[in-house]
Amino acid sequence: MTQHRVHVPKTRRRLAALAAVSLVSALAVPLLSATPATAATPLRTLAAAKGKFIGFAGATGPLADEAAYRTIAQTEFNQITAENAMKWESTEPSDNNYTWSGADQIVAFAAANNQQVHGHTLVWHSQTPGWVQGLGATAMRTAMQDHIATVVGRYANNASLVSWDVVNEVFDENGGFRTSFWYNTLGQSFIADAFRYARAADPNAKLCINDYNVEGINAKSTAMYNLVQSLRAQNVPVDCVGFQSHLATQYGFPGDMRQNLERFAALGVEVRITELDIRIQTPRTSAKDTTQATYYTNAVNACLAVPACSGITIWGFTDKYSWVPDTFPSEGAALLYDENYQPKPAYTAVNTALGGSPTGDTQAPTTPSSLAASGVTSSSVNLSWTASTDNVGVAGYDILRAPGTSGGTFASVGTSTTASFSNTGLSANTSYRYQVRARDAAGNTSAVSNTVTVTTTGGGTGDTQAPSTPSSLAAAGTTSSSTNLTWTASTDNVGVTGYDILRAPGTSGGTFTSVGTSTTTSFSNTGLSANTSYRYQVRARDAAGNVSAVSNTVTVTTTGGGTGGGCSVTATVQTQWNNGYVMQPVTVTNTGTSAISSWTVTFTLPSGHAVTGQWNAVLTTGGQTVTAKNAPHNGALAPSASTTFGFQASRPNGDTATAGTFTCTTP
Repeated sequence: MTQHRVHVPKTRRRLAALAAVSLVSALAVPLLSATPATAATPLRTLAAAKGKFIGFAGATGPLADEAAYRTIAQTEFNQITAENAMKWESTEPSDNNYTWSGADQIVAFAAANNQQVHGHTLVWHSQTPGWVQGLGATAMRTAMQDHIATVVGRYANNASLVSWDVVNEVFDENGGFRTSFWYNTLGQSFIADAFRYARAADPNAKLCINDYNVEGINAKSTAMYNLVQSLRAQNVPVDCVGFQSHLATQYGFPGDMRQNLERFAALGVEVRITELDIRIQTPRTSAKDTTQATYYTNAVNACLAVPACSGITIWGFTDKYSWVPDTFPSEGAALLYDENYQPKPAYTAVNTALGGSPTGDTQAPTTPSSLAASGVTSSSVNLSWTASTDNVGVAGYDILRAPGTSGGTFASVGTSTTASFSNTGLSANTSYRYQVRARDAAGNTSAVSNTVTVTTTGGGTGDTQAPSTPSSLAAAGTTSSSTNLTWTASTDNVGVTGYDILRAPGTSGGTFTSVGTSTTTSFSNTGLSANTSYRYQVRARDAAGNVSAVSNTVTVTTTGGGTGGGCSVTATVQTQWNNGYVMQPVTVTNTGTSAISSWTVTFTLPSGHAVTGQWNAVLTTGGQTVTAKNAPHNGALAPSASTTFGFQASRPNGDTATAGTFTCTTP
């Protein structure tokens, strides 16, 4: 997955307006007065109505010195994270020399304004004093325990401080453990130890692990998933997972963010978006503001869609004090308010997503016009149209599709922030109708555009004659986990392009489903269960998509296999959306009378599906057959014991099928 940012430690943030950024903003957006603007319904009121918090990262300087900053901080937010005041270098700059002024200021402000505090952060490779980094293993572990006990213990009985980032940013981008001084000196165990020390210091606080570039399903987030699952299995008190979400518009929004939050939630943890900002390439423009607003809307909607997501913290709220321009040259304007405390379209987007109507805008965008189709193939079409206008700004477009040349219902098949869209996964030789409508940040929608009708190509030559039926299907070389199939070739007026191999369970009943394809007259089906019966059929297909009748049926019973035991598998669809789904948990159970040391699960992906993410198993794909072998930590199972793994798959738009025909074998 595309990384959203190259991470640089968030050291001391700017405490004064940057002249360069102010100049850039002056060139693009009129400068307004420094009097803060607020919405009729504050963010905190809207979030609380939905059972969520909406927070900000607070800087102690502006909280003390700027009335405009304080006004927005107390009016709009019901949660606050100390941006720097609770980090190790701020609280214990030298051994056993604690300073509390900044941390106490944050907690006192929250208590005065009925806000909750999230402590950030106890154990991190950055902003930790050098005296800690140079310690030996025993002394370093003792220093960590003392620091956590002292800092967490100070606020353990304070009703405002409800949660902590216990460990922060422990993975590299490939999903390996970051080679920090913590890891190099103490190994992986420092993570579990830190959580146990924090629980001992405050039995009631929620304890979180926090990282960046884990918003979507990728190698890093899967490593985080596996770690959290492992820690909780060891009764390590990991209560929540934080997804920092420092995003950038030029890298795209992580479209599987909601699905990723859901898979973590399935582990029994709370999830939260902890450090949200969305930077743009300066200077600001209306179009960039619109894209940024859409990203903020997407992030809020992802949290709202997941009951276990407790809320969202914006990493600051005014561009005047954002860390971004110092770290990413030529980028910035990442927050909800500009340098003069004026709300941006990003604020409007968050307020609207939470159910508000911040601008009182009731004017719909103009109707998109000149909708046209081009580049039509057997499975896709490119759409373009003339952009709409709006009194505030167009936030995006909804693409609507109906089946056939008349009748049917138009339904959304996607969105776009530009005046173009590519619709894929269509059926060959099929007609569709399209319309487009515009929407603004207040939720107003335009009338629909003109209708354009598209008929996909045949994917071949207009041929309608099916191949002849394959014959003499036979099985040979059957083992405990595989069988070899052969048949007599089909013929076709144009040419046979391949064969679909169909399988049903047992000697009768059940449904035949595809388990693979072949361009020859043979196929080896692997990953079967021992002592199990299957039935097979084969059908031919040509380039135009015509398929033959099915062949004769052959029944196969696999042999008994080895003596390590047997296994069973059950798979659950956790969540699904228009063009993808997550299966979690896939539960593997040892059904034998002796322990097993490894297991293999096979399953079938419907045509057009592909595995895009996996965890707790090693998956390999051959055609439409996927083989999942245990990970190093979950292969050994005692009799009746179980383990789980999961995966994410993509599928064509409109396809509602999911993976099936799950079987389990042991050595």
